[in-house]
Amino acid sequence: MSVSTAVAGAVQVVGGIALAPLLPGLVQHWKARLQGRRGPTPLQPYRELRRLWGKSTVDPEGTTVVYRLAPPIVAASLVAAILIVPVAEAAPAWGLGHDALALAGLLALARFALAGSTWDVANGFSLMGASRDLTLTVFVEAALVLALAVAALAAGTTDLRVVIAETAGSDAWASPALALGAVAFALVVLAETGRQPVDNPDTHLELTMIHESPLLEYAGRDLAYLQWAAATRHWLVLVLAAQVFLPHPHGVWWQLGSLPVVLVVLCGALAVVETLLVKMRVLLVPRLLALGAVAALLGIAASLAESL
Repeated sequence: MSVSTAVAGAVQVVGGIALAPLLPGLVQHWKARLQGRRGPTPLQPYRELRRLWGKSTVDPEGTTVVYRLAPPIVAASLVAAILIVPVAEAAPAWGLGHDALALAGLLALARFALAGSTWDVANGFSLMGASRDLTLTVFVEAALVLALAVAALAAGTTDLRVVIAETAGSDAWASPALALGAVAFALVVLAETGRQPVDNPDTHLELTMIHESPLLEYAGRDLAYLQWAAATRHWLVLVLAAQVFLPHPHGVWWQLGSLPVVLVVLCGALAVVETLLVKMRVLLVPRLLALGAVAALLGIAASLAESL
C-alpha cells in the first residue's frame, strides 16, 4: 500500500466517523449568523452526542427486538457506507469495495431499519414522519441512482475511485452530462441531509417533522447512534459532491488538500439555501425531486449521445 493510499484511507475513516458531526454544526452556526443570531458553536453536535452517550436508553412498552436493533443497524450501515465512499481516487478496499450502487443500498437499509422501528413503536407522529420519509425516498433514491449513473457513464464503471479519477480535471466537464448530474445530486443532498426546502431540521412540531419523527421514541445511546448517523449522511453526500459532482484536481494529494476547503464551502452553501428558502409542502417535494431525476436522465442521454 502506498503512502498516498494509506493517508487517503485514514482521512476517509477518521473524517467519516469523527469529523462528520462538525458538518451539520457548521451549517447551523452559519445559518444562525446569516439570520442575525449568535447561534450554537460548530461543536454543538459533539456536545449533544456526549450528553446522550451518558444517558440510559429507553424501552417503550410493547416494543420488540425490531425497536432495539434499529439504531445499531443504522449505525453499522453508515459505517459501511463510510468505507465505500473514498475521499480521493486512491483508497484502501476495506473488504467492501467502492461500488456506487452498494452505497445506495446501504443508505436504503438504514432508512428501512429506522422506518421499521416506528411501526414497532406504533407512535402516531413517528409513523406519520416515517411514511412521509418513505414516500419521498422513492424520488430521492431514483435521483441518487440516476445522478450516480451519469458519473458512472463518464467513467465507464461504478467504482467510485475510478469515477473520481475520471471526473477530475476539465476534460470531463466539457460535456453537459456531469453538470446535469450535479443538478440532480444537489437536490439529493438537500433531501438526504434533511435540509430546506425538503425538511426543516429546526422544527419541533411533530406534525411537520419528516426525518426527526422516527427518532421521537429513542433516548440515550440509541439516540446518539441515530444522530451520529444523520451527521454521517452529511459527510457522505458532501464528499461525493466535492469529489464527483464538482470540478476537482487530478492527483491524490491535490484532492485531499482541496477536500476540506470544498466541504466548508458546501456547508456555507447549505446555510445560505436554508436562509433563503422555506420548507415546501410535502406534496410538492416529489415534484422538485422529479426535476432532479429528469435532469439526470438528460445527463445520461447526453453521455450516451456523445459515445455514439
